[in-house]
Amino acid sequence: MNKSILVLGAGGHATVVVDILRQLNFNIIGLVAAEPVKHQPVFAGIACYTSDDDVLAFNINDVLLVNAIGSLPGQDVRFKVHQKFKKLGYRFMTLVAPTAVVSLYAELSEGVQVMPGAIINANSRIGEGSIINTGAIVEHDCTIGAHNHLAPGAKLSGGVSTGDYVHIATGANVIQGMSIGEHTIVGAGATVTKNLDSNKTLYVAKPFLV
Repeated sequence: MNKSILVLGAGGHATVVVDILRQLNFNIIGLVAAEPVKHQPVFAGIACYTSDDDVLAFNINDVLLVNAIGSLPGQDVRFKVHQKFKKLGYRFMTLVAPTAVVSLYAELSEGVQVMPGAIINANSRIGEGSIINTGAIVEHDCTIGAHNHLAPGAKLSGGVSTGDYVHIATGANVIQGMSIGEHTIVGAGATVTKNLDSNKTLYVAKPFLV
């Protein structure tokens, strides 16, 4: 029997997450968000709670949490919420959209979210709490750290490894075999052609003017 689902967050990322949960016929018993929940058809009929403390009313054995807080560079709200409830004994659901393609030989850790149209190929490992967003590609033999965000359309060739808290922005590309250190940001549309140390930001290369 499936456990009931509590969704943490009610912003844009949450609309996609809830849509996926509905497609998979999960029982969503509530949205938890400090700000008033905007009227969205996808949220219709779901109870709303205004405090993280409301989660504590639900037994850890009866519910799974889904972290639907968005992930942006330099912001750690999503990670802090994850850690808070993990320490309290709650578990996070690993969510895969029906239109995503995930190899049977890939490994997804707790709380990973694989969004519509994403692809994860064989022998890749995705760390806890990471988002593989819409249309992103993780090729074979990649190792993705915890709490990464591969934004829509990001593409990783084979054998790429990333540390924790890495953000690879929309449309960025990483060629095969590259290593990216923790807390590093790859800007939208950038191409990684050499290893990146921790705490770096790679911007799109500017073309030479002739």
